[in-house]
Amino acid sequence: MSTQIATFANGCFWCTEAIFQRLKGVLSVKSGYTGGTLPNPTYDQVCSGETGHAEALQIEFDPEIISYQTLLDVFWHTHNPTTLNRQGNDVGTQYRSEIFYADDEQKKLAEESKKSLQKSGEFSDPIVTKIEKLEEFYAAEGYHQNYYNRNGYAPYCQFVISPKVHKLLEKYGDKVK
Repeated sequence: MSTQIATFANGCFWCTEAIFQRLKGVLSVKSGYTGGTLPNPTYDQVCSGETGHAEALQIEFDPEIISYQTLLDVFWHTHNPTTLNRQGNDVGTQYRSEIFYADDEQKKLAEESKKSLQKSGEFSDPIVTKIEKLEEFYAAEGYHQNYYNRNGYAPYCQFVISPKVHKLLEKYGDKVK
């Protein structure tokens, strides 16, 4: 089996990890940091907003089961790509919307999907999502990994993440494990 990696930043990685983990063909999801200047940043350093990193995910997937294009579609429709450096109550550059491509094919697909979505009129405001080449990805601390699955009854999970998971089930139910 040949796998691929997709890297997305679309807000709090606890929320986005819970979404992508549930998709058929997704083999693993790792929360981490990318797009900044400091090597091996910590959560506290990233939260300061001074490292330039975004909270992000690396998604290992089987392209025979789920395409990069489908992952892009889920990315666009499970966060707000029109708000600069913000997702809900999470504010700062670390919560920005950004696609980090691994190769020219991912770049092409990401740019085409963004252009198509903007033309569709689905969002009344301009899409501010950046598309950049992936440089370094640093895994977040262990307590951030698999967060929702381990802490599903915590208030944050119930009030913030669960509605996003329900939205995924409604829109992409046929793609869920």
